Amino acid sequence: MNGAVSMIQTLVNGGIDTCFTNPGTSEMHFVAAVDRVDGMRTILCLFEGVCTGAADGYARMMGKPATTLLHLGPGLGNAYANAHNARKGHTPMINIVGEHATWHLEHNAPLTTDIEATAAPISDWVRTIRTAADVPADTAAAIVVAMQPPGQVATLILPGDCAWNESVAPSPAPPMPIPAKFDAAAVDNAAQILQRGEPTILFMEGIAMQEEGARLASRIANATGARIMGRTSNARIARGAGRAIVETQPYVVAQALDSLAGTKHIIHVGPSGPPVAFFGYPDKPSIMAPPDCEYHRLAHLNEDTLGALEALADAVNAPPEPAAIYERVLPPLPTGSLDAAKVWATVAHNMPEQTILVNEAITSRFGSEKFMAGAPPYDELTITGGSIGIGLPLSVGAAVACPDRKVINMQADGSAMYTVQGLWTMARERLDVTTVLFNNSAYAILQHELENVGAEAIGPKAEAMLDLGDPEINWVKIAEGLGVPATRVRTAEEFNKQFPRDLNEKGPRLIEVMI
Repeated sequence: MNGAVSMIQTLVNGGIDTCFTNPGTSEMHFVAAVDRVDGMRTILCLFEGVCTGAADGYARMMGKPATTLLHLGPGLGNAYANAHNARKGHTPMINIVGEHATWHLEHNAPLTTDIEATAAPISDWVRTIRTAADVPADTAAAIVVAMQPPGQVATLILPGDCAWNESVAPSPAPPMPIPAKFDAAAVDNAAQILQRGEPTILFMEGIAMQEEGARLASRIANATGARIMGRTSNARIARGAGRAIVETQPYVVAQALDSLAGTKHIIHVGPSGPPVAFFGYPDKPSIMAPPDCEYHRLAHLNEDTLGALEALADAVNAPPEPAAIYERVLPPLPTGSLDAAKVWATVAHNMPEQTILVNEAITSRFGSEKFMAGAPPYDELTITGGSIGIGLPLSVGAAVACPDRKVINMQADGSAMYTVQGLWTMARERLDVTTVLFNNSAYAILQHELENVGAEAIGPKAEAMLDLGDPEINWVKIAEGLGVPATRVRTAEEFNKQFPRDLNEKGPRLIEVMI
């Protein structure tokens, strides 16, 4: 068998059965090989940033990597932003990047680039396969790297001749890594800090933000009076009625400083550093905690975080009940002219249990928690690395991973334009995604940031750089042109009718809400 067949069979042997693809000439032997190996689902994406964003959403819900298939250095470059988000979110992912045949590289053909250098900043591990015989072992190594807790991005570069030349037998499933054991001394130290009664925050990330971890942390808070808080952006958060209440660090600096004021101790449950602002602003600090705050660590992200939380709960004699849970309270249906708050109220009122809610609403999400807190239990996926354009692809991956769960994508219009091709993949795969598209015809977040950074009063040219209304972007026509049925609504009453109607339909739908 050739290297491409051996690679795909090795992936399948290792439990990797989904590939989001945008191939080119150098990957044609991989393309041909997928019909020779049972068990690999291939999903075509029309832009490489959709591939990496979809692989991210898939892995967040499945707990294992998908692979992407990308065309040379420029294809990896197109995939870069959402690969960055994946690495910041500790997503397990395997990027397979085609390369010129080894003997062709010296001629500096038009598509020749330094793929390893391109891949390094958005990868935890990069390897170029040297011969066809190396393919299965290198592929198995990529699987192990990607599965290293809490999850890593592995980039494997496949030269054309390594794909088409005769290879060796596929590798069997490699032994999978497990989380490192937590440090008992760190648990004892955290218990002592908590029992002092000084203002303390359990600052959390990763699996600690999912249902079991949040409940354990809330039990600890119930025993000690500590607060529990997650980073501003998290890969996956358990929300809704019956789940433990977990604060998240506010995005806006002034709000974050107020939220953390008076804190004496921060105990890290996963995060690698203190609470920081997204950006540096004139005359504002980078670290959101008070200068005299002391930092402690319960567990690293690669350690048994849940085991550490369980041990800490025992050490502080935590009761079985969490400190506070979200109560089931549905907001009434709104009326009148439409704004973002009314959209969230209707979503909370109608959302089915176990929804996967992808949130790239950006400015339109502000204030949404007061409506969503009492919604039926759901999982929320947010942007982890700050690079916009992830909402549509993330929804694709989540829907592929969990076809029995409704996916609702709350989507800002400016961000959606980065990876609009994701709608086509939703239609092609008939994915059960309802996208609520906030059309405010602006990069509204940047309008806020102009004030935050202390920029001088702006003129018409600056205003035009943040305006998306000339010409108008018609999302109904865009969605329909890409195969997704769509409607436009302007009033709360119209949205109240259309949203539950779309939820009851299987397959992709888009509602453009004019706010």
